[in-house]
Amino acid sequence: MSQANKLRKLLADPGVLVLPGCFDALSARLIERAGYPGAFMGGFAVSAARIAMPDLGLISYSEMVDQGRDICAAVDFPVIGDGDTGYGNAVNVQRTVRGYARAGFACVMIEDQVAPKKCGHTEGKRIVGRGEAFGRVQAAVDTRDEGADILIMARTDANATDGMDEAIERCRAFNHIGADITFLEAPRDEDEMKRYCDDVEGPKMANMVEQGNTPFLAPEKLADIGYKIVIYPISLMLAGLRAMEESLASIKGGKHPEALAEFAHLRDVVGFPDYYDKEKKYAAD
Repeated sequence: MSQANKLRKLLADPGVLVLPGCFDALSARLIERAGYPGAFMGGFAVSAARIAMPDLGLISYSEMVDQGRDICAAVDFPVIGDGDTGYGNAVNVQRTVRGYARAGFACVMIEDQVAPKKCGHTEGKRIVGRGEAFGRVQAAVDTRDEGADILIMARTDANATDGMDEAIERCRAFNHIGADITFLEAPRDEDEMKRYCDDVEGPKMANMVEQGNTPFLAPEKLADIGYKIVIYPISLMLAGLRAMEESLASIKGGKHPEALAEFAHLRDVVGFPDYYDKEKKYAAD
């Protein structure tokens, strides 16, 4: 079964999907080993990890799809990939969708911001007109229907610029065009979250960003509101950032960090035991 079909099955099954955010192959591997059904590769985390720059449209399509290729190769579960604005016009969107499918993603997210885009929980966002937004999603859906083995998530940031009425109308249109999942970014309270889930058909995603603009709710609560997918796009990065800074401070102060994983555990995570088994299997007599 392809990763896209695995995700389709997960969407059809009962219960909410909790997907932590990954930013490289190692973080994706840890998510898989922890027993999660999939992961989300977000532009904020990849931009931070790969180029140490903010999620303001600075990272390119080639860098994102290259990072995604390594992530998808390291795991055997569905990964949703952030495709930003599609990196150009509707024809660029089609190339992006095909490229993400070839990289191994189960789903690609396409949004309606003006390029260069901005992180959904920062200031200064702008969105394109309805015609261009709908054209992007139509191009993505057409590419899927023409054979790209990937799901389409359509995102709007209209709530921050034009309000909930416009955001909901866009999500309704995305669903009508044929998007598999819709994503209304940054609702400001539970009433807005409930309105979105009540007024838009199809699977919907909630974005849980620590100290972000959206209420930080438990997955069970989000499921009750009507969400099918819950992502935590930067939680692992925040945890790693704190741990690395504290370790660096300890070493600088003449102490060795105490809360470290065992070297043997790291070797196991990255696959040394499996490599040695195969090395023995194929060794020459």
